[in-house]
Amino acid sequence: MNTDQPNTNTPGQPKPEEVLFRKSSQFLMPVKLNSSGTEKDEYNIYPVCSVGSGKIFNGYDSLGQYIAGKKTVIIDGYAGVFWNRIQGSLNKYFAKRGLTVNWVQTSEYLKPAEVIEALVKPFMGAEDAVWGTKCTLSLHDFYELDKLTEQTINNEYDINIVIGTAAAWIGWDAPVIYIDLPKNELQFRMRAGSVTNLGTDQVNDPFYMYKRFYFVDWVLLNNYKKQILGKIALIADGQWPDDINWMHRVDFLTGLNRLSRSVFRVRPWFEPGAWGGHWIREHIKSLNKDVVNYAWSFELIVPENGLVFESDGYLLEVSFDFLMFHNQEQVLGAHAQKFGHDFPIRFDFLDTYDGGNLSIQCHPKLKYIQDNFGETITQDETYYILDCKDKAEVYLGFREGIDPEEFRSVLETSQAENKEVEIKKYVQAHTAKRHDLFLIPNGTVHSAGVDNLVLEISATPYIFTFKMYDWLRLDLDGNPRPINIDHAFNNLDFSRKGQKVQDELISKPAVIQQGEDWQIVHLPTHREHFYDVHRMEFDSEIKVKTNNQCHVMMLVEGAAVSIKTADGTEHVFAYAETFVVPAAATSYTLTNLGQSRAKVIKAFLK
Repeated sequence: MNTDQPNTNTPGQPKPEEVLFRKSSQFLMPVKLNSSGTEKDEYNIYPVCSVGSGKIFNGYDSLGQYIAGKKTVIIDGYAGVFWNRIQGSLNKYFAKRGLTVNWVQTSEYLKPAEVIEALVKPFMGAEDAVWGTKCTLSLHDFYELDKLTEQTINNEYDINIVIGTAAAWIGWDAPVIYIDLPKNELQFRMRAGSVTNLGTDQVNDPFYMYKRFYFVDWVLLNNYKKQILGKIALIADGQWPDDINWMHRVDFLTGLNRLSRSVFRVRPWFEPGAWGGHWIREHIKSLNKDVVNYAWSFELIVPENGLVFESDGYLLEVSFDFLMFHNQEQVLGAHAQKFGHDFPIRFDFLDTYDGGNLSIQCHPKLKYIQDNFGETITQDETYYILDCKDKAEVYLGFREGIDPEEFRSVLETSQAENKEVEIKKYVQAHTAKRHDLFLIPNGTVHSAGVDNLVLEISATPYIFTFKMYDWLRLDLDGNPRPINIDHAFNNLDFSRKGQKVQDELISKPAVIQQGEDWQIVHLPTHREHFYDVHRMEFDSEIKVKTNNQCHVMMLVEGAAVSIKTADGTEHVFAYAETFVVPAAATSYTLTNLGQSRAKVIKAFLK
């Protein structure tokens, strides 16, 4: 890949130069889509929002030309961006033009690494803990701002550029170019050791780095991104090591505004895991098949998903946060004030087809997650069975005769002595069938058994899983997986046992509306869930009003559906694709493009 010839090939095996800077079996998103595209009934791993012709510009020559015309610019951006590569690529252009450049690098004005480490330590939890606490610092706490703001424009040079995270704080009267980076690519770079946490001078192990990113760096950088949104003149995508796509502010905001009143789909990404299966690998054609398994699909886990804009085939991905920072009212409607800039619902896949059982686990109670981890909402979940084999099971709730002290003793012995546990002696196992919905409010013991493809419909928090028993298995690197018995027993609800599980934790579907060739089925959630679930079933089409609510949807049976929103926007979505209709869309029509009845799951806030 180079600045003169964009990548127009169909994604294939990672190129040798990619392996050096990223560690992942996942393909790097192409700079430019090939012309073939995907069939309407084929899952698309690169969903886009088209912004019209001539809106996205490619290459460092085009960016350098913009900068040369301005003479003074600020290049800001997210953690994990390869600032030296960007500076080097721009310097090649300036050298060809015979232009001299005064570069100011913000990394030179970071406080000493040991000072920053001391600042973040209170938020990192115990050294061997999976979790920390959401950081309450500000990004400026990491910098010697007085020294940065002392830097002035040097008129002896043709161009003055300040570059690096927090560059906008220099205070120059100059346009801000913001370079974003998808969080999956940031993690792939992290695993390859090609980036560090903000303000550190060494590469740590991925376990520590992810925790630091999640609880500290991302919190500070997202708040900073929100603060400078109004100053950004250009937005750029920094995921390619030697290429770049960028667009002007007016076109970027126009794209966000369009998404906020019509329909959108984020770019999904996929991860292997110790218990992972093969449904995703076999059913999603465009993915790399040379993987041990796929355990997760980040269908809509928006703290880590991006939105992809397209113009003339060129792609530009930005973090989902931008949409919430700029259009939260349109997206969430009646619930915007309650949830602010946080999108509250997530969809993801758990794939255990020919894989293994998930760990026996639970999630924290609301006060516990607030007091211990700094989150505002907790991880209340449901399991929707998208597909399964005949003997698939879901573990949910305790057996009637559960003795908490005995259960804990057995778990602790298993951990200490590597002994198997007869889990069904303590936890109920329920036969899973397609379209079942299992309810998992916080504190509920649960697990997805082997041979399921679970659509997990949940509140947005996604890393707070307290594992009690993990079937004595190792992770994909051959290391023991963390067990969190203390946290689990601080949160387990032992009243969810016996018949109460059948009565309260397995949704009882009921038809609530119907017409000549359609019906709406209510799949009630638990009283502790702040979201509810409907399934729209139709032969031809169905018309729906948003009622000032955001709708998160997936086609769970059928080949494909088209959607047309009130503003005239039309899209086609295939089986198993997640899509979102914001509250401001006001209404939409779903049309069945398949031969059999279509079924679309809809999750929405109560």
